[in-house]
Amino acid sequence: MVKSVMSVSRQGIRDWLIQRVSAVVMAIYSVCLIGYFLKHPHFDFLDWHALFAQTCVKVGTLLFVLALLFHAWVGMWTIFTDYVKPFVLRLICHGVVFFTLVSCFLWTLEILWGVNQ
Repeated sequence: MVKSVMSVSRQGIRDWLIQRVSAVVMAIYSVCLIGYFLKHPHFDFLDWHALFAQTCVKVGTLLFVLALLFHAWVGMWTIFTDYVKPFVLRLICHGVVFFTLVSCFLWTLEILWGVNQ
């Protein structure tokens, strides 16, 4: 039986909920961004810069990235737990994914808050 990523109890309910909530957050953000692009068909760099200079877009994008990272973590944890049986190899895989996701989050922060008016 696969244990939960977040704890050994609840038998995966928390992981399932994280996957579903993060998928909904990513879907809402994607629909909003696609809708914005459809409303503004002639989109150039200055428009892109102005869009991401707004605090609400930065926060929305940060929420999207966090949802994506949590979604990826739960998915990769499940795959490694199911298919990588040697403990040391599984621990290395988890570590590589964890540090990659943390690096992506920090890079996202640097990019988003590097955009100024």
